Amino acid sequence: QVQLVESGGGLVQAGDSLRLSCAASGRTFSSYAMGWFRQAPGKEREFVATINRFGTVTNYQMSVKGRFTISRDNAKNTVYLQMNSLKPEDTAVYYCAASALVATIRADYNYWGQGTQVTVSS
Repeated sequence: QVQLVESGGGLVQAGDSLRLSCAASGRTFSSYAMGWFRQAPGKEREFVATINRFGTVTNYQMSVKGRFTISRDNAKNTVYLQMNSLKPEDTAVYYCAASALVATIRADYNYWGQGTQVTVSS
């Protein structure tokens, strides 16, 4: 079992950057692919980015490609989401999640954090 805790959210202006972190408990972090999802008010939770367990394969939602970067440090049991050139439409609660495989579908993820709020003002 993996427990996940996100941090790093906040209120920023359009064009600013934020780095989200997700700290995982347990010794098996490196055996999981990790993903970031987000949920805006009144909308479904959507895929943002994913990374394989070695950190060598990544995949992104088209709207964040080129602006967001997912990475991981298995020695620190942590996955990151570097978000640059933020836009108001990036405003959402951001969740990290763990999966047995690299996936873009919410149902493929078994473990979830509690989320961290990101608000981008125009």
